[in-house]
Amino acid sequence: MGQITVEKNMGGIEGLCVITPAVHGDNRGYFMETYNENDMKEAGINITFVQDNQSMSVKGVLRGLHFQKQFPQTKLVRAIKGSVFDVAVDLRSGSKTYGKWFGVELTEENKKQFLIPRGFAHGFIVLSDIAEFCYKCDDFYHPNDEGGLAWNDPDIGIDWASVGVKGVYNGTASAAGYTLADGTLLNLSEKDQKWFGIKEITKY
Repeated sequence: MGQITVEKNMGGIEGLCVITPAVHGDNRGYFMETYNENDMKEAGINITFVQDNQSMSVKGVLRGLHFQKQFPQTKLVRAIKGSVFDVAVDLRSGSKTYGKWFGVELTEENKKQFLIPRGFAHGFIVLSDIAEFCYKCDDFYHPNDEGGLAWNDPDIGIDWASVGVKGVYNGTASAAGYTLADGTLLNLSEKDQKWFGIKEITKY
């Protein structure tokens, strides 16, 4: 017990948590528990996860902002290799912080995990040459249920510049003209460049 430190309501947004595991290391390497149900319950987090996912992305890839419309998922995310800037946007109908965002850098060094409740849009940008990203979900993926939100919507105002993103908003979610500080082009899927802003989506 007591193998995690939990920071709750990050950015003043109820439910968002950053979890830091205890890491036990010596000259041979390290050991840590990446998930312990008892520790989570002790911290007041009672979630049953049913699916684990993992992805690999190269520098400059931006995935998001995604959400499930009818079957929303709680996600517990972390970077197991490299570094990402991970972002959640509150889309919960009736929430006092609707439309507010919070971001955290997740790296293989800091081993932080980001808990994102149901009702949020989620995305991340890769800051290292390669990033391997894994996450637990409390519901299964449902095809044809995915919704999205423009990553650069000025009405949300995510501070991508804080992690080196440069570019000028052109009225769409297109990656055209956007780079990282070292000149790496932003790389978004065709689908992610077509999402609309928060004023044009339905609250859920």
